[in-house]
Amino acid sequence: MPKTTYAAITLGSNSFNMLVARTQGHRPQVIAKYKRKVRLAEGMGTDGRLQDAVMQRGLDCLAMFGRMLDNHKVDRCHVAVVATATLRSVSNADEFSERAVPLLGCPIEVICGMREAELIYQGMVANTQGGGRRLVIDIGGASTEFIVGEGQDVLLKASLPFGCVTGQRQFFAHFPYQEQDFIDSAADVAKILTEQGPMLRRLGWNAVVGASGSVQSVIELLAHRELPQIITLEVLQQLKTEILQQHSADLAGITGLNSERVPTFAAGVAILLALFTQLNLDRLQLSGGALREGVLQQLADRVAG
Repeated sequence: MPKTTYAAITLGSNSFNMLVARTQGHRPQVIAKYKRKVRLAEGMGTDGRLQDAVMQRGLDCLAMFGRMLDNHKVDRCHVAVVATATLRSVSNADEFSERAVPLLGCPIEVICGMREAELIYQGMVANTQGGGRRLVIDIGGASTEFIVGEGQDVLLKASLPFGCVTGQRQFFAHFPYQEQDFIDSAADVAKILTEQGPMLRRLGWNAVVGASGSVQSVIELLAHRELPQIITLEVLQQLKTEILQQHSADLAGITGLNSERVPTFAAGVAILLALFTQLNLDRLQLSGGALREGVLQQLADRVAG
């Protein structure tokens, strides 16, 4: 009997992702990955609507996903599509969904921040070695999720309104970047963390893992430089210095920086710096999974059931 093929699609504020998988040994085995930097949060207008050009960028990506679902012969009843912060916020999210459904052939579920945090944690636990109490940080395009958990148990979860796309637009919209841009970004993060920060610190943790493009961009850079793939305050301070020394907005002088990461790199580093300071972090490692893997695991359980 052929194994069922299924797909998890996540519509983030920065990236759209699709994982196509089959179950092998009670675990999802990914057979294809698709990703586009749609940067949906760039289109959040002052009127609260998603701008037409950015909406179209997202729809073009979903049309491609739809074609790939056909190529992999995925039954639409075995597809889960979840959307996060930007589509939680914009007033014309229903219009986006109405135009997207015919392209994908299945509905979009816009999930709340707390549900997003749960799925991020599930994706981390299923795909990351280690144990003990862990703090998971996922810096998205327009929101950042924090989860403290042990094993399968979530002890605290929070979804806060700052991210690398919105942060880039708010604090790093003009080049050359200045020291004040980092100061202003840090103040914003500190203000938003006023309530949750002390709660996180009181719970404590044995290890910190990061699950996001901002974390991945730094890890990729460290790997390119043949340095330990662990983010520390010293690493981030060095990257901040390099960002401030750049002569062009393409940040071409930063060795090992993937060009696809450039549009949100400064804001991502600034947010990480602020979190290291506010939460007294000493080291952060890359998670093996996050939201898309959490959605995939949930879907695999549903297909198996």
